[in-house]
Amino acid sequence: MATLYQLHSSMDTLRRITEQMALSWQAGDSILLLGTTVAYIDWLNAYLADIENMEIETIAGIYALADDVAQLHENTVAKLNLAAKLTAILSDSEWVAMTQDSRFDKVVTITL
Repeated sequence: MATLYQLHSSMDTLRRITEQMALSWQAGDSILLLGTTVAYIDWLNAYLADIENMEIETIAGIYALADDVAQLHENTVAKLNLAAKLTAILSDSEWVAMTQDSRFDKVVTITL
């Protein structure tokens, strides 16, 4: 079974959150970026690459919420190229459905 990690972080705490997540990471787990965390996707990917035991290829999906993406300036969204870096941008109802999906035996929210 897989875990859905929901990350809510400022830039200042993103590395610590990533390290906390990596402690229990298993291949096939997914990540949902909450709030402004989606703006730090490039940093998240860099921090993931720094973790020895965790290969980015083991991530089943990286998601964000449509409402959170909409809060970012359109130039920021374009520069981040979120369409290429995210598996999907979810509506609230899709998010709720994902948290209840049988492929996830746990939903873990990490916020610092």
